[in-house]
Amino acid sequence: MQNPPPRVPHQPAPNPAEDALARAEAEARFTVELASAVAGARRRAHRDADAQIDTAHLLHSLLETDPGVRAVFDGPQLARVLGYLVQRSIGYGLRWQGTVEDSGALPVIRKRAVAGWSPPAATAMSGALERAGRRGAPRVGGVDLLAALASDASCRAVEVLEQAGVDTLSLAALLACPPCPSRQVS
Repeated sequence: MQNPPPRVPHQPAPNPAEDALARAEAEARFTVELASAVAGARRRAHRDADAQIDTAHLLHSLLETDPGVRAVFDGPQLARVLGYLVQRSIGYGLRWQGTVEDSGALPVIRKRAVAGWSPPAATAMSGALERAGRRGAPRVGGVDLLAALASDASCRAVEVLEQAGVDTLSLAALLACPPCPSRQVS
């Protein structure tokens, strides 16, 4: 029995000039760690021959570059998450390769799709910008993005976290109300 083909959402034609302007405006608000994580996710997607940055690329790069994100997890839990992400890099994610990530849990971005980003990744980035705004921060940090990723129960990043034994409902609840207490998720 074959699996059904992956769901590919309708995406309007990209406008490179608008994309570059919107991306530059958003990236100007990133912390150094988040900017580094986004650059790492872009490199990871390119290296993996993926057409788009997905939420697992973002999660992997966040954990590698942002100490604040790593601090949310305890040591063994962090090791398990990173282990699953490494497995994804060397083959675990082959079933995802060449498909568009669309969790269906969140509405696909009402505006145009963001070129080079899966719909859930673009939605998570938008959520991170909103979260930083709610907490009155001038910069968007990695924990803001982690909170947005954790709120989409069907995205690839949450799938990885759950495979590593992270209680993603607790994680989302912990990070839902900024500013976050400096506690670890169970």
